[in-house]
Amino acid sequence: MKILIPVFLLFAFAVAQTPTARPPSTPEDENARKARTLIDQSIQALGGQAFLTYKEKSEEGRFYSFFHGQSNSAGTPYGRHTEYPDKDRLEIMHMKSYFFLWFTVGNVPAKGKNDIVVIHNGDKGYEITYKGTAAEDPTVTTAYLRRRQHSLEWVYRKWINEPGVAFFQEGTAVAAGKPADQVSIVTAKNDSVTLFLDSTTHLPIKLSYSWRDPSDKLRNVEDEVYDNYKPVQDIMTPHSITRYLNDEMSFQRFMNTVSYNQSVPDSLFDASVTYDPKQAPQKR
Repeated sequence: MKILIPVFLLFAFAVAQTPTARPPSTPEDENARKARTLIDQSIQALGGQAFLTYKEKSEEGRFYSFFHGQSNSAGTPYGRHTEYPDKDRLEIMHMKSYFFLWFTVGNVPAKGKNDIVVIHNGDKGYEITYKGTAAEDPTVTTAYLRRRQHSLEWVYRKWINEPGVAFFQEGTAVAAGKPADQVSIVTAKNDSVTLFLDSTTHLPIKLSYSWRDPSDKLRNVEDEVYDNYKPVQDIMTPHSITRYLNDEMSFQRFMNTVSYNQSVPDSLFDASVTYDPKQAPQKR
């Protein structure tokens, strides 16, 4: 019996020293790992921390709107300033020479009836004209908030770090005529986007997501296509963005200049309603 005790102790020690075997990785785990690697490569291609941490972005250029895929304008000059995560100011001034205007919202120097400033602050939208400041049409605000919540910045800064998020590598595809790696990201709330990343540069070519119209319950698909990337303050910045709704071109903008972190005043995003366009003006 005395001889068996040392043998038993030696066996127990050997078992304790044996490393615990890890379960083999599944095909799903490997697919998610590949998808996350592609996302990380894309973030680095965009500028890494410079892209992930910029606070403000200012741009000026020209935009085009479309109806049934056909342009219904000759192009409108605009200025835009965004402050991550939820502030946006769009200035549309019809002047012979366009300037990015720094004025207080309470004193808009509108030059004509077509001049307009649109402000989004949090979940509120405002439209400022020569008449004053009105609340934005709720359907327009809803569409804007949906685009913001599915934007590249929100996906790369918020979505991929949320608990329960899932990544799917879905092979190769062609997006905007370029070979791309296709990756889908699904949140714990079952919201999703699909990204098409340039197979060579890893820069995003297209972002796609779907939603159901609450009125008719039909499924709609929105796409954003990014092109003409240029380095701006260590951030690779697309200077052409085209938006599609159900495969029809709906909006396009071309940026002439872009800058980051200009420390503009917060007053640019202040607004309060001064009139209701649905109410007839009072007669004097």
